[in-house]
Order: sequence, then C-alpha cells, then structure tokens
Amino acid sequence: MTARKPSSDPDASRGDTVVGPDGTVVGPVPEAGPAAGADAGRDAAAERAPLAPEALKAFAHPLRIAMYQYLSAHGSGTASQIARYLGESTGQTSYHLRQLERHGFVEDDPTAPTGGRERWWRSVGFTLDRRNLEDPASRLAAGVALQAVVRERAEALQTWFDSIDDAGDWNEGALHLSSSSWLSQPEAEELATELAAVVERHTGAAKARREADDGVVRRRVRLYVDVFPLPADDDAPTTA
Repeated sequence: MTARKPSSDPDASRGDTVVGPDGTVVGPVPEAGPAAGADAGRDAAAERAPLAPEALKAFAHPLRIAMYQYLSAHGSGTASQIARYLGESTGQTSYHLRQLERHGFVEDDPTAPTGGRERWWRSVGFTLDRRNLEDPASRLAAGVALQAVVRERAEALQTWFDSIDDAGDWNEGALHLSSSSWLSQPEAEELATELAAVVERHTGAAKARREADDGVVRRRVRLYVDVFPLPADDDAPTTA
C-alpha cells in the first residue's frame, strides 16, 4: 500500500476526486474504451450532458441515492439484492429503480446473468454541472447530491480501513495521495482533465481485457480524484 502524505513542497500538485473543467463528476466515471491523452478526458466530459433540474430533484431522494451508490459499488444488482442490503421492501426498490431509469441514472446490465425473472441494473455516470448549483430550481437538490457524495466517500474509506487485514496483497495497489499547490484556473482545469483521462484510459483498457476473458482475477476497486479550490486566504499571495 502506498500512502502519500501532504507534500511539504508548496508547488506540488493536489489529488483525490475527478472534477471536470465544466462541473463535478458525481456519478462513476464510465468504463470507456481505451483512450489516450487529455483529449479523451475532454471528449468524455462533453458526452455527459448536465442534469436537468427535474432529473436532479428526482435523484436527490435518500433511498434513491443509497440504491445508486449500491450499484456503483457492486457493479450491478437486482431490486431484491438492493432491498436486502438496505433493509427495504422489494416493491420499494423496484419502484425507485424505475424512477432512476426514467431519468437516466440506471440502466439494464447487458453483462448480467440471463434466464432469471428479475432485471439486473447498473448505474450510469453523470455530470453535475456548476449551473445546477447556480440555478435556484436545482441548487437544493444539487447540494443534497454533493453531500451524499462526500458522506459516501468517507464511509467507503472507513470500510476499507476496517477491513484492511482482509485485503492482503490487494493493499499493495492502494494509494492515498494528498497535496496542495498554487494553480491558476486554467492549470487546475488542465490537471483535472488529464487525471480524468488517465482514469478512463486504465478502466477502459481493463474492461476490454475482461470482456476478452483473459482469465485474470479482478475485484471492484474504488478510485477518488478530487481537484478543488481551498477557501480563499486574505493573506495569500495572488501570484506565484
């Protein structure tokens, strides 16, 4: 496991959740096909249209957020599986899955087992555009969604820490990186875009190899990349 503490170098870069140049990626970054370079990150971000206020309001429901997070963490699932995990009735989870599907947050999983009576669902990545935070019609729902993201990340990291002894050799690939830097807005946007491109390139390549049935053992791995401005400091210099 590699744990990188905040750098003492004030010009070091900053890492932790992918924030695109035009908004915050709240949903999981889709497993795109193998792509290289920052242009791939820009293209992928452009393909994810910002949410309409009605869709964001539909998403900002505690049970729907929890169901979406379950699918993001597990890859896919049925209404019954989600109900058991969350302690809800199958009727409830089935209804809310249909509402999430209606607004494009979940879809049928074509790779799931066939022949059963239940539908298998998977989450769909989406972008929370900064206009959602500025629009009075969606600001409250956007705040609920962002708070859920922060809370889920803290819970996921705590769960990993609590089970660290069970992960074995998988911990060798774990990385926790945190650092701060003085960046201009274009520099921060370029950094975020390139980080998003790296994520999509590696997950896309792994997906292609998995679909080719290469026989390699894999497990779900969570990745967070955050690029965000720290609170303004009145005593801070405005130039490097």
